[in-house]
Amino acid sequence: MLPRNSIISFLSLLLFSAFSTAHAQQKLSRTEKQLVKLVSANNDEAIAFLEEVVNVNSGTLNLKGVREVGALFEGAFDAIGFETQWEEMPEEMNRAGHLIARIEGAQGKKLLLIGHLDTVFEENSPFQTFERVNDSIAKAPGGNDMKGGDVMILYALKALRQAGVLNDASIEVVFTGDEESTGKPLSVSRKSLVDAAKRADIALGYETSTGFDYATVARRGSSGWHLVTHGQRAHSSGVFSERTGAGAIFEISRILNGFYNEVRGEELLTFNPGLLYGGTFMEYDAKSGEAQVFGKTNVVAQKAEVRGGLRFITEEQKERARAKMREIVNTGNLPQTSAEITFTDSYPAMPMTDGNMALLNQLSDVSVALKQGAINAYDPGKRGAADISFVAAYVDGALGGLGSMGSGAHTPQETVNLKTFEALTQRTAVFLYRLIQAQ
Repeated sequence: MLPRNSIISFLSLLLFSAFSTAHAQQKLSRTEKQLVKLVSANNDEAIAFLEEVVNVNSGTLNLKGVREVGALFEGAFDAIGFETQWEEMPEEMNRAGHLIARIEGAQGKKLLLIGHLDTVFEENSPFQTFERVNDSIAKAPGGNDMKGGDVMILYALKALRQAGVLNDASIEVVFTGDEESTGKPLSVSRKSLVDAAKRADIALGYETSTGFDYATVARRGSSGWHLVTHGQRAHSSGVFSERTGAGAIFEISRILNGFYNEVRGEELLTFNPGLLYGGTFMEYDAKSGEAQVFGKTNVVAQKAEVRGGLRFITEEQKERARAKMREIVNTGNLPQTSAEITFTDSYPAMPMTDGNMALLNQLSDVSVALKQGAINAYDPGKRGAADISFVAAYVDGALGGLGSMGSGAHTPQETVNLKTFEALTQRTAVFLYRLIQAQ
């Protein structure tokens, strides 16, 4: 199990966050009441803008579409007095780039607000348009993940501008164009995001909400792994003999069984073999995720491969799991076989910190003052990786899962909840106001 000081269980998070309202500012100030009214007045416009940006396809590999959505947001941020720029990515990365909007001042906390412009729905997807189901729900490709959260950021800031409270604030907004399929190398595709975090005190991620009364204080990182085994190609009549040995498929089975029995069990650590193939000859296409394999039942497999993912809550947990996996791969190889495993980094972990919990408490105070109820810590084991994970280590506090509500993300049934959109935007506006007023 993990050392006590490296992880807090989900139950502990709930108990910790239960005290968040103990010192709540129970009443809204005059300015905060004004912000609530401004968000309400702008809500129809916000929903219309959400429909507009949803109806522009911005699948990650549709570079033109991502730029078009970015341009719509760029114009909207320009209109509320933000300085904007479009950051291009190198052509060979095949990614559109990122939108950055900022205002620089000396008042309160320096804030980084994070969103993304791309969706999982490419140009060939049959699911392309915003469609109202009723007054509360709309079908929307990428409306929940995460154009809804982007629009919430924009219209919360618009209310703050209309209330005249942004004049000396320091806020940077980064909307990446490749969150759903991150450009490589990460040192290039996430440089502007990390640089923004180094200038900030607080980072807030507005990807899909985890629920009306939850926010994310910790989320797991992700890593890829690639396991290859080799055996002696021979007639199957000789399998298990001293000369032929066990073959590549038996060896890869030994290793996977070892992973299951010896690596599994740590809290919030998971690993998944997502693709397995083996035989005589094989080819793998990384772009399509397809493998072509040739083999025969009367031939001992000479090669086998597994490609998988690893999820972890701390870098220490990741390295500990990797070390154990390497040990299993390199120890006890079956006769006439060999094996090697390699790892690739993707998203770092976002561990729970005191700063994150303090932010959760402040957000919960805002929600209580709005009569929306307390906010609790969401189980990090149920959250995937996100852009906020790249920046959490550089700020005093970070929160995620603050965006719009909905269901069916990444599927043709994706919806966005319009009924809660206004209330969540009001919560954001008041929360940002309190942060930029803080000393």
